[in-house]
Amino acid sequence: MRKPLVAALFALVIAGAGAAPAVAAPAPESAPEHSSASAVTADTRAPALKAVSLAGTVALSNCSGSVVRFPNSADTDPALVLSNGHCLETGFPEPGEVIVGQSSSRTFGLLNSAGTKVATLRASKVAYSTMTDTDITIYQLTSTYATIRNSYGISALTVQNTHPTAGTAITVASGYWKKLYNCNVDGFVYRLKEGDWTWKDSVRYTSACNTIGGTSGSPVVDQATGKVVAVNNTGNEDGERCTVNNPCEVDASGNVTVRQGINYAEETYQIPACFTTGNKLNLAASGCVLPKP
Repeated sequence: MRKPLVAALFALVIAGAGAAPAVAAPAPESAPEHSSASAVTADTRAPALKAVSLAGTVALSNCSGSVVRFPNSADTDPALVLSNGHCLETGFPEPGEVIVGQSSSRTFGLLNSAGTKVATLRASKVAYSTMTDTDITIYQLTSTYATIRNSYGISALTVQNTHPTAGTAITVASGYWKKLYNCNVDGFVYRLKEGDWTWKDSVRYTSACNTIGGTSGSPVVDQATGKVVAVNNTGNEDGERCTVNNPCEVDASGNVTVRQGINYAEETYQIPACFTTGNKLNLAASGCVLPKP
């Protein structure tokens, strides 16, 4: 998770700036990159890898996200947007809280491969949101996949339904900053603890993915398949132990490790089993292991 709105605004007021998004860090010294494949470095030049772009990502008011579909989704289904639980517009879900079917009219800026906004999409509801075991919000949109593709030439990203693999070359695609971060899956964390929240089997990046505030909710894309394998959510900023903005790793024996400057994501392979025909959420479906209300 990143700095809350009050802290970000206070810092900017002190600096003489105006307003800032809720979880976005101050802008980098150079302007955010608006290119796509051209911004990707040596990792995506390998013949076996795809050039991941910003197409299908979205910018929220305070976070990043992406239009996603599952292996069994149909073109006529209402489209879905994936972001973080802590990006929910009504505030962070409490530990143990699961939100299902909450009304929402939130809007999202849809980006093309060059990072240019081509449309504004609108939610009809929060299909699912939690910060327990994982950190996800899934919005249902008023548009179908077919409508989005036919109107704007943008296809949804597919969520992989198998566990990611250590060493995989990945891209974190931030719609908020219009920037791509390239690195590898360094490994998996038994428990990732941050403040009052605990997440299971989290993805740890190699150090090249130095994500910042505002990248929360970005899809983590496998460069070999182009599929979403996780959703970016946090990083240890100050070297503190298990505090907000400073998650710690806890192994199965309870040993705690702090890795300052290292960033993390939450796996998404378990989500498709919980959505059935018509992209309808069914937490009782066979194989669905997402936390229930």
